[in-house]
Amino acid sequence: MNDDCLKLTAYFGERQRSSGRFVAEAMLDLYGEHDVATSVMLRGIGGFGPRHRLRTDESLSLSEDPPVTVAAVDTRPKIESLAEQVVGLTPKGVVTLERAKLVDDDISGLGQSPDHAIKLTVYVGRQERVSGVPAYQAVCELLHQRGLAGAAVFLGVDGTSHGQRQRARFFSRNVNVPMMIIAIGERNHVSEVLPELAGLLRKPLLTVERVRICKRDGKLLTRPDALPSADSQGRPLWQKLMVYTSEATTHDGVPIHRALVRRLRQTPTADGATVLRGIWGFRGDQEPHGDKLIQLNRQVPVTTIIVDAPDSIAHSFDIVDELTSRHGLVTSELVPALVAVDGDMRRGSTHLAQYRY
Repeated sequence: MNDDCLKLTAYFGERQRSSGRFVAEAMLDLYGEHDVATSVMLRGIGGFGPRHRLRTDESLSLSEDPPVTVAAVDTRPKIESLAEQVVGLTPKGVVTLERAKLVDDDISGLGQSPDHAIKLTVYVGRQERVSGVPAYQAVCELLHQRGLAGAAVFLGVDGTSHGQRQRARFFSRNVNVPMMIIAIGERNHVSEVLPELAGLLRKPLLTVERVRICKRDGKLLTRPDALPSADSQGRPLWQKLMVYTSEATTHDGVPIHRALVRRLRQTPTADGATVLRGIWGFRGDQEPHGDKLIQLNRQVPVTTIIVDAPDSIAHSFDIVDELTSRHGLVTSELVPALVAVDGDMRRGSTHLAQYRY
């Protein structure tokens, strides 16, 4: 199908509870009950929130609270009907709403500006295979061959697929537990590869969103768009930076994602960041790859996500630009709605801002 959709994303601590239940469990039960087309829970490896408390896999024990991200995509009416319930389930965290298209082979509705690229997200099952190869590897190989700028594969631990709840279990093949593949490419490359992906995968779930590529392989292409703080109706505008690096790429001897989180925490204008570690991927001409049994450094992709007000994003991008002087792919995009919750304190709204740029 070709539908205008919304992506609802929640960022919070994995051990947070709501009405005696883990928030993530309650949230994914909600998506299962409402047959949400696709949703996925991803465990983070680091980050911080508005209080600037650091969470990182360098120091977390099993009893502590690692960051998680839960993303869900479906038609606009369904997601809008669930947005306030998701906010209500989140005692402390951030919930965003973003426009997307759930598609099979057409991206005609995303505008024609040559300055914008496309973020393609592909959802496949953990154990899904294509000609004997894991589906996520086959997808990355195709995307690399077709000249996309990069892709990263993230392992889901829970979610829904085609409206059906899929939990990861210890004694199970977990065939249909969703994985998320995020790829960035120029519009023409993505448009050409969509029909091939539809033929490659058994039951493809694909979304596309408009983004701007700000940096590629250390080269500055453009800064994030200078957006106003609100639209003409007074609804706040937000922006997101996504910084795609590798576990093995460093700045002054420190992995870029760790250096980035530490520097942002020292900046009063930054409200938070979340870091996700992938299991497979590529950037530029680099062949698709993941962890190997014998290697000195992990070669897996890492993505740092920063969502904030436009003026804060401008300050944060200066730090991102400095730390990605030799490596990395950096994108920016508009976020039309955001709610930040901390107990009884709430900032933002689930009402979508309207702004053309």
